[in-house]
Amino acid sequence: MTHDSPVSPPRVVATTAALILIDRLQQRHGPLMFVLSHGCCDGSTPMCLAQGEMQLGADDLKFGEVGGVPFHISRSQLEYLQGSQLTLDVKPGSQGSFSLEDAEDLHFVTRSRLWTDAESQTLSPLALAGARAGP
Repeated sequence: MTHDSPVSPPRVVATTAALILIDRLQQRHGPLMFVLSHGCCDGSTPMCLAQGEMQLGADDLKFGEVGGVPFHISRSQLEYLQGSQLTLDVKPGSQGSFSLEDAEDLHFVTRSRLWTDAESQTLSPLALAGARAGP
């Protein structure tokens, strides 16, 4: 008798509006990547960039995917974010950033919700993104 192991819930999900915008940006710019910044100026703003436009470091983690696009965070953010699921959404207005949606007078935002105890037990481990990144 075999027991199916529970399916790990996605660490990042997206609203319909975010998925539509991701698709539109992919059609315009090709493959994309998200980086949840932790710098002083943009705080926790998700940045949508052309794939490879930003070099990932050895401490960057692939937190998940939304719309087939990898979503990266730094290891230092993991302590804060590991207990929650992020939802990527879109809001009107430019943030004056380098994120691709800014040109459309929109910006991505994230919301979070805490994992249930049962969900926490099924989460898959995270991989270092920088380990896969090229020179």
